[in-house]
Amino acid sequence: MNASAGESPQDAPVPQAPAPPSAPPPAPRQPGGPPPHAQPHYPVDAVFATGDGRQWARLSRRYPWERRISMTLWAVLTGAVGALVLWRSGGTLAAILWTAAVVLATVLGWIAAELAYRAYGYAERADDLIVTHGVLVKRLIVVPYGRMQFVDVTAGLLERWFGVATVRMHTAAAATDARIPGLPADEAARLRDSLARKGEERSMGL
Repeated sequence: MNASAGESPQDAPVPQAPAPPSAPPPAPRQPGGPPPHAQPHYPVDAVFATGDGRQWARLSRRYPWERRISMTLWAVLTGAVGALVLWRSGGTLAAILWTAAVVLATVLGWIAAELAYRAYGYAERADDLIVTHGVLVKRLIVVPYGRMQFVDVTAGLLERWFGVATVRMHTAAAATDARIPGLPADEAARLRDSLARKGEERSMGL
C-alpha cells in the first residue's frame, strides 16, 4: 500500500520495543524477627518470632564481658592449681598440656559468650512475656502473666561491678520458669515492677 500524499516514509511511526520487566519488590521482613543479614532464614524461624510485630529487646552489651571476665578468673585459678598438681606428679609436659587445654577452653568460652548474647531476646506482649535463647539449640519460653508466682532480681559481685542484673520469673511449673540475664540496672528495675504489676492484675482477674 502506498503512502498517502504529503507523507514521506520517514514520517511513519516506528514501533517501540517493549520495556523490560521491572525487578520484583523485595520480600517483606518477618515481623519481630532478625534483620535479613543477621542469620540465614529457615521455615522454622517463624516459630521464634514475637508474633505481633514487636522487636526483640536485647541484653546489655556488658553481659558478654561479665561472662568473659568470670570465665577468665576461673580459668586462671583452675589452670594454676591443675598445672601445679600435674607438674609435681606428671612432669613439665603434663603441666604444659593442661595449661594449653585451659587456654583453649577459655577462648571457646569467650566466643560462646558473644553468641549467647546475640541469641538472647525478650518481649513483653499483652498477656505474656516471651524469652528466646540458645545457640546450637534455640528455645522460646512463653510465660503468661497470670501464671507468675513471683519475680526476683539477682546480681553477683561481678554483675554489680558491671552494673547488670538477672530477672527471673517463677511459675507453678518449673519448666516454664524464665530468666533474663545481663539487664542494665534501670531496665531490670522497670521489668521487675512491670511484671509484678501485670501478674497481679491477671491473677486478680482469674
